[in-house]
Amino acid sequence: MTLIDPLAPQWLVHRYDETSDALHLVELDRARRASVPFLVDRELPGMQPVFAPRADVLARCPPPAPLHFIFHSAFCCSTLLVKALDRPGVASTLSEPQLLADMTGWRQRGGDPRSVQTVLDQAMTLLARPFETGEAMVVKPSNVVNGLAEAMMTMRPSAKAVLMHAPLRVFLASIARKGIDGRMWVRELLSKQLAERFVDLGFEPRDYLLHTDLQAAAVGWLAQKALFVRMAAKWPDRVRTLDSEVLVARPAESLRAVAKLFGLALDDGAVTEVVATQFARNAKDGSAFTPGQRVTERAAGEALHADEIAKVVVWAAAVARAAGLPDDVAAPLVTD
Repeated sequence: MTLIDPLAPQWLVHRYDETSDALHLVELDRARRASVPFLVDRELPGMQPVFAPRADVLARCPPPAPLHFIFHSAFCCSTLLVKALDRPGVASTLSEPQLLADMTGWRQRGGDPRSVQTVLDQAMTLLARPFETGEAMVVKPSNVVNGLAEAMMTMRPSAKAVLMHAPLRVFLASIARKGIDGRMWVRELLSKQLAERFVDLGFEPRDYLLHTDLQAAAVGWLAQKALFVRMAAKWPDRVRTLDSEVLVARPAESLRAVAKLFGLALDDGAVTEVVATQFARNAKDGSAFTPGQRVTERAAGEALHADEIAKVVVWAAAVARAAGLPDDVAAPLVTD
């Protein structure tokens, strides 16, 4: 198929097929990207991809724009933040592009580490294409990509990163109120983390079979906390951490701090507008949030599973102490 300027801004490099060394591109304008929570196949029905050899696409690729990341541990308002930063003339954003998840999948299937590293480097270049000249590119990978986070930061020494997390109790309540879907999701995530040797908390392999669903959720959360602690120590001038509860309680301060870290020209008027619009809607489906709704939903999840959540929080604290993890993730984005 003949390609017509496939690297114009509206063309997103969506997937990579290592068996044919081909890239899949889909045409998505700014509004279409903003209309879905994640840039994955299930959110993009009816898209007709264009297939092209990787070498051909790279040959057409313009120089990348400044690239920054939002890494996260899930259910921590990271989608809200990345959508809030999508501002014409300031930054273009990508929420969980499938291309980066494909890199993780390839590695887990036994891909040659050097080949994965090469294509990952190229994938970041291909994703660093904002809609307007002068904009930065802010990418929020899926948290299944966290095993590659350190490699990505090493390959892009000018990139900055916000590491987002929710307090463990809040995270567990989110999982619990999602019922079987949430519990299956944390089990699946943990299985992927184990495949990547991402978990180092002193457990034997058989121990994971004995954990309850919320214990499995806590193990995955602690493994990501360990990563964030390590990254904050490794890149103290490039990495900041952000608690979901701080973002929700202090949105204007959080946005100003992110803009400063990423070098974005987000003035006070833009911050006020974003807080009044983006923070009043559900980032996943666009529905309106009424005052206190987040607190009410969380309380409902906690009330139904309060005993289990409380016990897992205590258990996780003991696991963290034994593993030498600090109580708090360092380098907060917003300070008192």
